[in-house]
Amino acid sequence: MSTAAAPVRSGAVLADLLPAARHRYAVDAALVLGGAALTGIAAQISVPVPGSPVPVTGQTFAALLIGTALGARRGFLALALYAVVGMAGMPWFAEGTSGYAMPSLGYILGMLLAATVVGALARRGGDRSVLRTAGTMVIGSAIIYAVGVPYLALATGMSLSAAVAAGLVPFLIGDALKAALAMGALPASWKLLGRRG
Repeated sequence: MSTAAAPVRSGAVLADLLPAARHRYAVDAALVLGGAALTGIAAQISVPVPGSPVPVTGQTFAALLIGTALGARRGFLALALYAVVGMAGMPWFAEGTSGYAMPSLGYILGMLLAATVVGALARRGGDRSVLRTAGTMVIGSAIIYAVGVPYLALATGMSLSAAVAAGLVPFLIGDALKAALAMGALPASWKLLGRRG
């Protein structure tokens, strides 16, 4: 009886399993464009939070999944493209907004950094088991808040404690649910790929 892992080289992420030896740059470009578009679509799943200028969205979940699935470099590029195009006027931030003069921009910048870090962790196996995936998602979420909450405080003139109350506390349960989804989806993807290999 064996417990075989996915038959891929050490340091691979899910996107590395795509057959693309002759067309790697085209595949990478498509993954980056697709990651940016997926984040923009997920941002439209938006629920306003009473008393907070920041809504609950699917955007953070998409950013963390994109980082883990694509790896640090492609994850960074996908979220950078999402951020730059949104700041330039594409209405694909939460609730169909765009631009750079909004109090929630810090979360978008945090997502860019988080996608890079979780991508690096995924290359080290951070998405291969339930516990590792949980840790990876917690680190990614913490990075988003570490950038987003202070930015929210500066952009709105709130105290840091008020920004934590408005821009962190209401989102913790949703983040736990998103992490639980990732904890099921990512390790299951590796197991499925291991059986097919």
